[in-house]
Amino acid sequence: MAGSILGKHFCISTWGESHGKAIGVVVDGCPAGLKLMEEDIQKYLNRRKPGQSRYTTSRTEADQVEILSGVFEGRTTGTPISMVVYNTSQRSKDYSEIASYYRPGHADYTFDEKYGFRDYRGGGRSSGRETIGRVAAGAIACKILEELGVTLCTYTRSIGNVEMNRENFSEKEIFENPFYMPDADAAKRAGAYLEECMKAQDSSGGVIECVVQGLPVGLGEPCFDKLEANMAKAILSIGAVKGFEIGDGFAAARAKGSENNDAFVCKDGLVSKKTNHAGGTLGGISDGSPLIFRAAVKPTPSIASLQHTVNQKGENIEISIHGRHDPVIVPRAVVVVEAMAALTLVDALMEGMSAKIDNLQKIWKKD
Repeated sequence: MAGSILGKHFCISTWGESHGKAIGVVVDGCPAGLKLMEEDIQKYLNRRKPGQSRYTTSRTEADQVEILSGVFEGRTTGTPISMVVYNTSQRSKDYSEIASYYRPGHADYTFDEKYGFRDYRGGGRSSGRETIGRVAAGAIACKILEELGVTLCTYTRSIGNVEMNRENFSEKEIFENPFYMPDADAAKRAGAYLEECMKAQDSSGGVIECVVQGLPVGLGEPCFDKLEANMAKAILSIGAVKGFEIGDGFAAARAKGSENNDAFVCKDGLVSKKTNHAGGTLGGISDGSPLIFRAAVKPTPSIASLQHTVNQKGENIEISIHGRHDPVIVPRAVVVVEAMAALTLVDALMEGMSAKIDNLQKIWKKD
């Protein structure tokens, strides 16, 4: 299948299906000498694996990663890094009924029309389980960013109509509740809201926010490869994401120029901005401010309440989807958004190395 490759310089190719033998990824372009162990990958995969709370699917997968190539004696070799996670808890019989009809909110119909065939067991390549490869590759990207002093803080901004209060923000709290929310009070209210959804056999969506600190000025290109354009593509490629905004985003459309412009100041010989309505980019290029973006995640489409659809015979039918499904995708998608952001940034950093002749001289010119 085409469309499974991302990146120009730091390139990943994901493979596998939700109910196939395994899920995996090949990472090409990782520099040699990076300290890397399976434990470095596993801690990211643990954040997205199922069965962590009552608000995630009960599918019990360890999601244990195995590095097959590209690492020797704890360091990357500069050659392709291949990683695999074996599926161990498939229950394909749970999906045998849906082979004959199209689930609302899923890719069943479009896959049938495009390919004339589909893997109906959990959605195949369109399943959220495909993101395992993205997270494994993103863990490596995060390691590279750490070496450069770049940090990412990704969290749930809202679930349904429950939104965090910026005054209550606590980075530590992100990992203290099942929703990865930085506001303990909002997390409690989100839990109560989801309980109502579950009683009604329904689901919820939400918003994920990511703040990147420590980026240099100059990442991204002025036209088609703008930093935010490539970031938007990466984030919107996540199956459940239906919206992307950077900085003030859509709120900028309601602002005046005098309100939206970020004034520049110079202090101790360094140029910076008084505000960050732009979200860290100007003209598609990073400006040294924190990169701030948000992703809108749709409600889980597999719900037990009655829905209307059609079968492959063109007949109108009513369905109720049962099985192991998340009542909300947002908490497990937080690390996926972080991984895709890291992949985009590492690729931009590598591409930016060739922007100035000075950069090449620092590496290659002999004294």
